[in-house]
Amino acid sequence: MNPIGLYLHIPFCDGKCAYCNFFSRRADNDRLNEYTERLIACIADWGRKIDRTVDTVYFGGGTPSLLGHDRLIAVLEGVYRSFTVSAHAEITVEVNPSSTDDLDFAALRQAGFNRLSIGLQSANDNELEILGRRHSVDDARRTVRRAQAAGFDNISLDVMLAIPEQTVNSLDKTLEFCASCHVQHISAYILKVEEGTKFYQLKDKLPLFTDDEQAAFYEHTVEKLSKLGYPQYEISNFAQKGCESRHNLHYWHDDEYLGLGPSAHSFLDGKRFYYDSDFQCFYDGHICDESDGGDSDEYIMLALRLTEGLRFAEYERRFHQPVSDRLIKSARNLQSQGLCEVSDTSVSLTVKGFLVSNAVIAYLLENS
Repeated sequence: MNPIGLYLHIPFCDGKCAYCNFFSRRADNDRLNEYTERLIACIADWGRKIDRTVDTVYFGGGTPSLLGHDRLIAVLEGVYRSFTVSAHAEITVEVNPSSTDDLDFAALRQAGFNRLSIGLQSANDNELEILGRRHSVDDARRTVRRAQAAGFDNISLDVMLAIPEQTVNSLDKTLEFCASCHVQHISAYILKVEEGTKFYQLKDKLPLFTDDEQAAFYEHTVEKLSKLGYPQYEISNFAQKGCESRHNLHYWHDDEYLGLGPSAHSFLDGKRFYYDSDFQCFYDGHICDESDGGDSDEYIMLALRLTEGLRFAEYERRFHQPVSDRLIKSARNLQSQGLCEVSDTSVSLTVKGFLVSNAVIAYLLENS
C-alpha cells in the first residue's frame, strides 16, 4: 500500500491572532505535559491498528513550538516507535518567531525534524500589529538564521495578502525579505475574515480590500515570487524546484493521511473522519464519521488546486477510465476566457482561474 502522511495537531497558542479561527487554547506546563502524553498514547494506539508506512509527518497548530523541543522530540520518538517511517521522510514542525527563543533547533534537527514552517505573515511591523502577531520582523529574521545555523535547509515562510493598510510596496518588502532569508518555500494566503475572529467582530470598521484589490495583490505576488525564484505550484504555495511540501501534496493528490488531535481530519482506507474540536473527546478516542472519500469528483477538485492540474494519465490510472470528453470541452470553453489551459495531457487553471477556483471547479464538475 502507498505510504500515508501523518498530521499531528498541537492546539495551543500564547494568544489569538485577530484573523485566526483555528482550534487552539492557552496552556500551562501541566496541560502541555498531559497533551504530550495523550498524543503519544494515541499515536501508539493507531500504530497497533494500522500497518502503514509514513513518509511525511507534520506538526501543525496552533503553535507547535510552544511544546518546546523536549516534548516535540518525545512525540516524534513516539511516531518512530509506533510506525514504520520512510528513511527520507519529510518531517515538518510549525513555529512562530514569538515562541522560539528557548527552542533548541539543533536538538530538533538531530532528532529527525528536517523542515520548518515559520509564521511570518508580514515583514512590516505595522501590519504584524494589525494582525495581532506577537513577533517583530527582527524576531522572524533571527528565527530563520538560528534554524539555518542548526542545519535546517528546508524552510517555509507564511505570508498574508490584503492585510489592512498593506500596499504593493509593503508587500514587495515582505516577499523580498523572504527571498533574502534564502528560504526554500513560501505560502501566501489572501486574508479571509472568518466568523468567530476579532476581525469578524470589527469587519464593518476595518479598511478591508475589495475582491478586485485582493486579486491585484494575488496576481502581483505570483509574478513577483516567480521573478524571485519561487514558481507557483499550488493556489497559495510557491517553492524552489524540489522543495514543494510533500505533506501537503498528500492532500492535493487525494492520497491518504492520518490526522491526530482535536479538530484533526483523516482520509484512510477510503473513509474520511475527524476528531471534534474538544480535548476530552480526543482523549476519549471519540471519532466523528464524515463520509466516503476519494471519488473522481473529489480527485478532480483537489488536482485543479495544483498548477500541474488534472493530469489525464494519472486520472485514468486511478479510476480506470479516461477524463470525460464533456469536462475537456467545458475546460476549452473556460480557456477562451483565460481561466483554464487545456493540453493533450492535462487541464489546469491559470492565475486568473485560481482567483475564482471554486466557481471554475464547480462548473467543470457540473459539466463533466
